[in-house]
Amino acid sequence: MRRALTTPPIIVPGTLAAAGQPTLIAGGAIVLRPWRDEDAPAFLAAYQDPAIRTWHTRQPASLTQVYEWFAAYREDWAREAGACWAVTRDGVEVLGRIALGSIDLNDGVAGCGYWTVPAARGAGVAPRALTALSAWTLGPAGFHRLYLEHSTRNGASCRVATKAGFALEGTQRSAAVHADGRHDMHLHARIR
Repeated sequence: MRRALTTPPIIVPGTLAAAGQPTLIAGGAIVLRPWRDEDAPAFLAAYQDPAIRTWHTRQPASLTQVYEWFAAYREDWAREAGACWAVTRDGVEVLGRIALGSIDLNDGVAGCGYWTVPAARGAGVAPRALTALSAWTLGPAGFHRLYLEHSTRNGASCRVATKAGFALEGTQRSAAVHADGRHDMHLHARIR
């Protein structure tokens, strides 16, 4: 038996899915758009990068698996359970990935994560993408809080979070498993 909420949901269920996953403009020719099947080779190639492999423990093993992931991304959007965008130059060249997960419509909270390909690093792509995602999430989408977590050993991700206006809230001790063992994780957040 489901218990009734004593407060109304921050985001009415069905609102996100009904609107369709948006394309977001991040400036500097950076466009966030839903993944397309023709992006699969670039997506798979990105996961060959040692830095992406270090910080992202889930990795596709084949093009077939990438297509399955893309289908799951579309299903997640339809169920309002998650969203994943290709970070692109002019909507074409794949520069990275950014995603929402752990979506809680009742409380208006979501987590996010990101990566960029080596050629896009150091050019402000990740902070612009994260800022654009934040503007949409905390604006038109109606969320109240957006957070991210990264290993305390990942200084680059910490810089991206800070540049995009995510305040460091603290350290979660031994909170995540990476290929080399357990890591302490920084928790950053932005609120509406």
